[in-house]
Amino acid sequence: MSSFCLESLRRRVFAAGLLALALPASLCAAQAKPRPAATSAEYGAQQSTYALGMHDPTKPEAQPPLDVDRDPIPSIDPVAPAPPVANNQGNNNPMQAQQGKNGIYVLHTDVDEVLLNCTVLDDKGRTVDGLTQRDFRVWEDGVPQTVNAFLHQDQPVSMGILVDNSGSMRDKRGAVNAAAFNLLRDSNRQDNAFIVNFSDRAYLDQGFTSNLVKLDRGLSRFDSHGTTALYDAVAASADELSKHGTNRKQVLLIITDGADNASRLTLQEAIRRVQNLGGPVVYAIGLLYDADKREAHQARAALDLLTQETGGVAYYPSSLDQVNTIAAEVAHDIRDQYTIAYHSTKPASEGGYRFVHVEARAPGHKKLIVRTRRGYYAKSAAAPAETAQDNQQH
Repeated sequence: MSSFCLESLRRRVFAAGLLALALPASLCAAQAKPRPAATSAEYGAQQSTYALGMHDPTKPEAQPPLDVDRDPIPSIDPVAPAPPVANNQGNNNPMQAQQGKNGIYVLHTDVDEVLLNCTVLDDKGRTVDGLTQRDFRVWEDGVPQTVNAFLHQDQPVSMGILVDNSGSMRDKRGAVNAAAFNLLRDSNRQDNAFIVNFSDRAYLDQGFTSNLVKLDRGLSRFDSHGTTALYDAVAASADELSKHGTNRKQVLLIITDGADNASRLTLQEAIRRVQNLGGPVVYAIGLLYDADKREAHQARAALDLLTQETGGVAYYPSSLDQVNTIAAEVAHDIRDQYTIAYHSTKPASEGGYRFVHVEARAPGHKKLIVRTRRGYYAKSAAAPAETAQDNQQH
C-alpha cells in the first residue's frame, strides 16, 4: 500500500455519509470515551436514502466516530471540567455572561430564546460601540419582537476553520496557514477551535482544542490535490459545532480559492443545514484573484449567499499578501458584536422558517447597518426530545 493511502487511512474522515472511505476499527477505539458510531444497519439505511433521492439534508448524517485522534494514538489530553458559574438568582436579565471562580465568563440563556449575534456599522463601514438594549429593534416575519436580553463584551467563541485543500491551493497554503494561526493566536484565551482541510473530502485534522501547537499542526496536515467539496465540508462542520461546541457563540471561517465542484449537497441544502443546526456565523475569505472569470463569479455568488444568510461577511483579497490583514479584520468583527435575544411571539409548535430583521438607532448616528442572520428554523415540540436523545447517543 502506498504511503499516501496509509496516510489517508490514518486521517479523520470528517464529512461522513458523504464518503467512500471508512475508518479502521483501531482508530475508532483510540480514545477512552468515543462517541458511538452509527450501526451498520443505520449507516446502510442512510446510504439507501441517498440512492433513492430521499435523504433529508436538514438532519445530521450517521457518521463514523469523529472524536478520536487523527493518529492511532490515544489522546492524553485531560477532560476540562465545566467552569463554576456564579449564582444568578435575582438577576432580571435572562442572558448574562457570569464570571466563575476561575475568571471565565459563561453566557447563559433560556433554551427557547432566539439568539442573534449582531455587527453594527455606521455609514462609513466602521463598527459602532456604545449601543444599549433600547437602541435595537427586532422583527420576526414582520411582527415586532421584544428584546429581553442584551450583551456587548468579548465572549469566548467556538470556531471551525475550514481550509481548501484542492490542488489549486498548493502554492497558497503557506500564507493562508500563517494568517489562520495569527487569528487563533490573537483570540480570546477561552476560545476553542477545530481545523478541517477539505478537497473532494473533508478531514477533521484537529478536533476542538485551545492548544495553539495542536491547531498549528492541524493546519499543517494538508496535501493539496483533488476537487472542492465546500458545501459538504460546511454542513459537516456545522454539525461538529452543534454537537461539540462548548461556547454559545459559534463561528465558521472558510478559506478557499474556487467554486464548489464536488459536493453531494447543494448550496441551498448546506445553508439550510447550518440554519437548522443553530446558525453559526459564517465568514469567508475567497482567494479568487487568479481564478477563471466564470468560476470566480460562481464562487463569489455562493460565498456571498452563505455568509449573508448567517450574519457573516465574505472578503476577496486582490493578492495573497492581504490575507493576514483580512484574518485580523475577521477576528475584530467577531470580538465586537452585540448579542441580543428575544422570545418569539409565534409558537414554536408551528415550526418552519422565520425571517428576522434587526435595526439599530442611536443619537449621533445618521444611519446604522446591522449585520446578523436573516432567519432561523424554529424547533418544534419534538425537537427537544430528539436533541436529548442525540446527546445521550453521542
